[in-house]
Amino acid sequence: MLMNRRAAAAAEVIPDAVRADVVTLWRYHDLRHELRSCDVGIGLGSHDLGVAVVATRLFHEGLFPTIVFTGANAPTTVGRFPRGEAVHYREYAVERGVPAGAILVEPRATNTAENLKFSRALLAERRIPVESVLIMSRPYQQRRAYATCRLVWPEVEVVCASNPLELDDYVRSIGDARRVVDMLVGDTQRIEVYAQRGFAIPQEMPDEVQAAFERLVAAGYTSRLI
Repeated sequence: MLMNRRAAAAAEVIPDAVRADVVTLWRYHDLRHELRSCDVGIGLGSHDLGVAVVATRLFHEGLFPTIVFTGANAPTTVGRFPRGEAVHYREYAVERGVPAGAILVEPRATNTAENLKFSRALLAERRIPVESVLIMSRPYQQRRAYATCRLVWPEVEVVCASNPLELDDYVRSIGDARRVVDMLVGDTQRIEVYAQRGFAIPQEMPDEVQAAFERLVAAGYTSRLI
């Protein structure tokens, strides 16, 4: 049992050899937007319950009157959220005092563009006027969510937020450092690839970010590469 605990603890630690590069990517994806009131909050589905955590907190702080939780399932989430990402997020929020009538569930989206397109359609169907959105996502999805929203929903003002955890605290909350680093590397690749494919607006990628990405790829953090 002691060995199992040690193995679990080791899995939550970022190796020293790659820590600096992981921190570089982590900081790159954190847009550090100043939070302000918006017409609606949109929580993007994923394996990370922290999206529902921050959405619940910001709703109670009065930053938006309506939450849309959006997301179906993916191979990485079906085990944790068998009824669908958005459904589980809604359950979490309702259990913590968010009125059920303040939450809309969009249960079909399987990628970020669909998250936003389907949420937009749902809000229009409910005749909820939207000029500004507060998008809540995994920490390393902020930049991609912003770039995607600017392309598919260009008329709205966009603020991005995540559950405000430091990198090591976030890794412990997920319980798998390897998975977090793989996801960081994958999202960094998607910033350029998705812009090239017309899925998002281009984003500047500083040389130090590109170099950190390449070193992490060479180190084998490749499971989430396209």
